Amino acid sequence: MMRWKCTTGIALLFLWLTTTTSNASGAFVGINIGTDVSNFPSASAIVSILQAKKITHVRLFDADHQMLTALAHTGIDVMVSVPNDQILRTGQSRSDAADWVNKNVAAFVPATNITSIAVGNEILTALPNAALVLIPVLRFLQAALLAANLNSQVKISTPTSMDLISKPFPPSTAQFNSTWNQIMSQYLQFLKSTGSVFMLNAQPYYGYTKGRGVFPLEYALFRSVNPNTQNVDPNTDHVYSNMFDAMVDAAYYSMQALNFSGIPVVVTETGWPWLGASNEPDANVDNALAYNTNLMRHVLNNSGTPSQPSVQVSTYIYELFNEDLRNGPVSEKNWGIVFPNGTTTYSLTFERLPLSNNGESTGPVGMYCVANSSMPVSALKQGLDWACGPGSANCSAIQPGKPCYQSDNIVVVASYAYNDYYHKTQASGGTCNFNNTAMLTSTDPSFGSCIFAGSSGSNSSRVGATAFGPVGPDNFSTTTKCDGRALLHTIALVLLCLV
Repeated sequence: MMRWKCTTGIALLFLWLTTTTSNASGAFVGINIGTDVSNFPSASAIVSILQAKKITHVRLFDADHQMLTALAHTGIDVMVSVPNDQILRTGQSRSDAADWVNKNVAAFVPATNITSIAVGNEILTALPNAALVLIPVLRFLQAALLAANLNSQVKISTPTSMDLISKPFPPSTAQFNSTWNQIMSQYLQFLKSTGSVFMLNAQPYYGYTKGRGVFPLEYALFRSVNPNTQNVDPNTDHVYSNMFDAMVDAAYYSMQALNFSGIPVVVTETGWPWLGASNEPDANVDNALAYNTNLMRHVLNNSGTPSQPSVQVSTYIYELFNEDLRNGPVSEKNWGIVFPNGTTTYSLTFERLPLSNNGESTGPVGMYCVANSSMPVSALKQGLDWACGPGSANCSAIQPGKPCYQSDNIVVVASYAYNDYYHKTQASGGTCNFNNTAMLTSTDPSFGSCIFAGSSGSNSSRVGATAFGPVGPDNFSTTTKCDGRALLHTIALVLLCLV
């Protein structure tokens, strides 16, 4: 009997190690770090923010040496960029390209884990006069990496705009703008021969707002879509439940139209603005939080797309800070998730998000919908009644004698109900509004034994923690009787198999 338990333990160990390895090699969500920011933080402060948020992948829009130095020995994977204003010079001189690689890549590895070079940003649509040097600069940089023996570690590509695909839906008929077919064919051949990825900037916010009602907001935000209004590709019968997947598949089909396949897509920019002008009502905190939270859950669950279900889509969120120095509308300046002083515009976790016991979203961890204490009591009472009534919030914890009940503090009681409703319904369209009596905060309102939904670490029962069996003295006494040397030997074999 004890031999069986020892074997079972080893089998469970193997399963755990295999699962852990699989998760570690899955898709990731990183962050863009733009620099058009007043009061831009120091490089060390930025790295502290990244580490606090457990961000493991960053995309720099340049190759700032202070940032690259600060990122050394952090384990964070780094994408550096050749800025658009350096493309012409770098693409006209092999020696200039080699000099760029030596100064901005070779000088920092291996201490800084530079994994890719983004050549410009949306060159063919934003800087068409540089189109003729795009292929030369890719080849020159690749030759420099090869000379430095870095070509296996560092891959080169160029972020491409969705504007290059004139009709992205249905995805199966998508094609790149034919004006650029010759350059795109050379570019895709370069990616294929070097084992690089196709970098795509995919912004459903623009797809939704420019569509002027063609697509529902829920479709852009990864929320549940009415089955009667689902978007189906008539040529493939693929059902698209969100715009992000449709954009990625449009890129895959556009590559196929030029007879290229097997090149994975990495989304180098996606996100949602959290603030806009009066004529930009969809740029708000609720939508930004919903989009990025649902995006993370989608990507980190290693979801592929309808046309490429087994190909994971790693993604970089746009962006870490609000770039308030950028030109354009208010929304253009407010995509950041963090202010320069380190406080959050709204809270995101860059780890796999938990699911509830019934498999539904529990809402964003570390974000809470609470009552606005400046609102009249009568308005909060009305919101509370709706949340516990038609809103179907679980209000048992705010009943007399329960841990969250406070007879003389309607703000606390309403906050609990508001927050419970929000966390249950956020993924399917629920908002934190309650007739303008509620607001989002990253400050945990939990107190004592009153634990609010979304509280990290303290409400494991809410997020579907699973117990695999009781753990106690009896369990340990039976499992520790198996041969320790045999177990260590088996562990070593398992690790060797996983290398």
